[in-house]
Amino acid sequence: MNYIIFDREATCWKNKTDRKREVIEIGAVKISEQAKMIDQFNAFVKPAIHPILSDFCQELTTIQQSDIDQADHFPEALHRFKNWINLNEKYILCSWGFYDKKQLEQDCDLHQLDKRWLANHISLKHQHATVNKLKRAMGLANAHKNENLNLEVMHHRGIDDAKNISKIFLKYFDRWKF
Repeated sequence: MNYIIFDREATCWKNKTDRKREVIEIGAVKISEQAKMIDQFNAFVKPAIHPILSDFCQELTTIQQSDIDQADHFPEALHRFKNWINLNEKYILCSWGFYDKKQLEQDCDLHQLDKRWLANHISLKHQHATVNKLKRAMGLANAHKNENLNLEVMHHRGIDDAKNISKIFLKYFDRWKF
């Protein structure tokens, strides 16, 4: 069994909008049953509907337009991600909340791609709240602060947030409910 701790970044704008958000980065860490990090994955993704990133999005994520211009579109990036996961082996997808999974589902729908591979998923954010008997689930930065853990270099970057989530995942490795 492999645990795929993943995070995604998506297009965003400063003001609320009805514009469709799309994945612009997928970051992930693969952890073995022995609680060892065995690999990592990172890919930028070129959005199909809004290929030009807002200034707000570039500032928030530090992802630059040049990163996106050179990136694969979602179907190709997702194909690489699924190959990296190795869907022939047992795996569980883990993210900080449900939004990351929902965004991947929306992008799969947009590109008419199969999304059944996303079914085996848990929200570490909500389980973290349950394990710690918290009234409310915490955001990732607050959870790290509460756990006395240091955040990796850039919060709001897919690969760094996947590493940040992995720290909490490993701390409670024997307490998650799969």
